[in-house]
Amino acid sequence: MDLAELLDQTQNIAHDAGQAIMAIYARDFSIEEKEDKSPLTEADKAAHDVIVKGLHALPGGIPVLSEENTEGFAGADANGRYWLVDPLDGTKEFIKRNGEFTVNIALIEHGKPVLGVVVAPALEVSYLAAEGTGAFKVTWGEGQSGERQPIRVAGKPAEGATWRVVGSRSHPSPDLAEWLEQLGPHDMVPMGSSLKLCLIAEGAADVYPRLGPTCLWDTGAAHAVVEQAGGRVETLAGQPLRYATPQEHLNPYFIVWGSQ
Repeated sequence: MDLAELLDQTQNIAHDAGQAIMAIYARDFSIEEKEDKSPLTEADKAAHDVIVKGLHALPGGIPVLSEENTEGFAGADANGRYWLVDPLDGTKEFIKRNGEFTVNIALIEHGKPVLGVVVAPALEVSYLAAEGTGAFKVTWGEGQSGERQPIRVAGKPAEGATWRVVGSRSHPSPDLAEWLEQLGPHDMVPMGSSLKLCLIAEGAADVYPRLGPTCLWDTGAAHAVVEQAGGRVETLAGQPLRYATPQEHLNPYFIVWGSQ
C-alpha cells in the first residue's frame, strides 16, 4: 500500500476515533488521573481502542506506539517504521469543552514523520499529509463539501511586520517571554493541542515556539502536515525534530516555522 492509499485509510480511522470521542463529549464522563497527574477520560480510552484496532487491520503489521499503551510497544519494525498515536490530544481542552482537542496519527519512518492525520472532531476540521501527496485541510459539517483543500505556510513576514505567534492555551512557558522579546513585534494567538502546528501549516500563523515539555505523540502527526505544507519543525539548535528513539517519549524544546 503506497502512502497516498495509506493516508486515505488513516483518515478514516482517525474520523472513527473522533466519532467515538464526540459520543462521550455529548454526555457526562468520568475523569481519572495518571501517574504524572495529567487527566485521562473515557474518551482517551475509547479513541485508543478504535485506532489500535484500525491500524492493526492494515497490511504490513506496523507496530503502534500510543500514549495510552507505551509499555506494549516493542520498537520500530525492520523498515524503521511505526505508528505514533495520541488518541486524544488536548484532554484538558476536552474537559473544558472548548473544542480544541484532536486525534493524532502519524507514520514514522527512520525517525521522520512521513504521514500525518490530525482530526478536530468538535470543530469539524481535519488536517492530513503524506510525502509525495501534499498537505490538506478538510472541513465538514453543514454547508461544507468535506473535500480536501491544499494548504501552504504563509512564509516569513516582511521586515518590520508583526509576527503571528501561536502559543499553548493550557501550558504557558516561563521561557517564552524572553524568546518573544528577541523576535520583535508580535501578536499572540492562543490555541490548544496539535492545532497549533496546523495553524502554521495553513498559513494562519507564522511561528510556534514550544519552550516547554511535549511528547512524541503530541507533535508527530501535525509535524508531517507542517513539513508537507512547506514549513519546518526544528530544535532550538536548528536541527529537524526527530522521532528515532521512541522509547524516550519526550521531545526537546522546538520551534515551528511557517517558512523554509
